[in-house]
Amino acid sequence: MADRPIFIPILSNSIGVEERILEFKWYPGMAIVQKQKSIRELHNSARLFGISPILEISSKSEDELGIKLSAFNLCITTKLKNDVFTVETAFQSSKFFEQGGPYKDLLGMDSRAAKKDIRLKESGNLIGFNFYGQNFPLTPRTYFYDWLYINALKQNQDLAEQLLKYKGFSDIEFNPMKSINCQAYSAALYLSLYYNRCLSEALTSPERFLELTAAGYAAQRRNMVVQSSIV
Repeated sequence: MADRPIFIPILSNSIGVEERILEFKWYPGMAIVQKQKSIRELHNSARLFGISPILEISSKSEDELGIKLSAFNLCITTKLKNDVFTVETAFQSSKFFEQGGPYKDLLGMDSRAAKKDIRLKESGNLIGFNFYGQNFPLTPRTYFYDWLYINALKQNQDLAEQLLKYKGFSDIEFNPMKSINCQAYSAALYLSLYYNRCLSEALTSPERFLELTAAGYAAQRRNMVVQSSIV
C-alpha cells in the first residue's frame, strides 16, 4: 500500500488547492505498466470519496492529455524573444546556487537531460531562481514552478480548456515527503484561478500572481505541517 495526493481546485470564494491524501494499492517497479496499474488504483480510491473524473498528469499517464501536460512536454514561449522550451528546462535552467548558476545552456537540452545535469547537484545550496532577469524567491516553495506552469497553460489554450471537465489531478511520481513541486498541483491551481475569475489578472506580473495565491500557499504550508506531524 502507498499514500499519494489528489489535488482538487477550490472553485469559488478563495484561490487554492485542496490536497487529499489517499491510500491505495502500489505496484512496485519502474516499468510504465506498473506505474499505470498504481495510477488506476489511486483513481479508484479517489472515486470512493466522490472525486471523479481525475486526470493523471505525467509521462506515465494513460491519457494523451496527461502526457502532453507533463512539464517534460508542455512548452512555454517567451514574449520578447519568442524562445520556446519546456516548463522543465525553463525551471531547471533558472536555478541559481551558492556556487553557480543559473545554467542557461540547459534550455538547449531535452527535459530529462536538463533535470539530470550534474551541476544542479554540485553547486551548493539552492538560493533562488532567475528567469530572463526576473528573480523569484524560494518561498512560497512552489511559487516559481506554479507561475511557470500556469503561464505555459495559458499559452496552450487547446490543452487548458480540456482541464475543465476534471475534478482532480494526480501525478504518480510525486511523493510529498520527498518532492516539492508538482505539475498536478499547478494544474489544479490554474483551475482555481480560472473559476475565481482571476487568471488573467494573476498573470499580469509575478508580483500580482503571488498576491492572489498567497492565502492558498499559506494553507499549503499548514497542510505540510499536519502531514509531517502524522508521519
